[in-house]
Amino acid sequence: MINKMDNIQRDLEIHMKKCIKSFKMNMNTIHVGRASSNMLNSIRIDYYGVLTPLFQLANIIVENARTLTITVFDHKIIKSTEKAIFMSDLGLIPVSCGNVIRVTLPSLTEERRHILIKMIRTEAEKSKISVRNIRRIANDKTRILLKNKEINEDEEHFFQNEIQKLTNIWIKEIDTILAEKELDLMRF
Repeated sequence: MINKMDNIQRDLEIHMKKCIKSFKMNMNTIHVGRASSNMLNSIRIDYYGVLTPLFQLANIIVENARTLTITVFDHKIIKSTEKAIFMSDLGLIPVSCGNVIRVTLPSLTEERRHILIKMIRTEAEKSKISVRNIRRIANDKTRILLKNKEINEDEEHFFQNEIQKLTNIWIKEIDTILAEKELDLMRF
């Protein structure tokens, strides 16, 4: 019984950590006035029928604070790489010069900052929903244990409180990451 609850709690933590990791990765793709090769992590290129991450098909270098230089390994996909970068929701405009694609980050206007803040808040809410869904699954598992009479009502109540405490911790972590990113966006 306790062993099963430990497994449920361990699975809960593992899945919630994955949600936070994914949220952090999504936050790294949003630029705050300085170039980072992580910005392009979400871009996928159709490479011979397979959607492949850009970082596997090219060398991405931060040339200066506002410019990324992308050297594509296969010159046949330069046009599709440009198109994928342009069509992404990052608001970037690529310019190719032979085998090299340069992406200059637009300056962050007040309007663009508000759009980016709206985007990161949406991402934060999606991550919170994922965490809550994980909580719901863990609560359902404890209810099944109660239904099968493997635990009593007091134990179920205790475990659900523990699950809620973990959920609150991870949602607070999402809020902290969100607040830091909003502060970064408003600073530049």
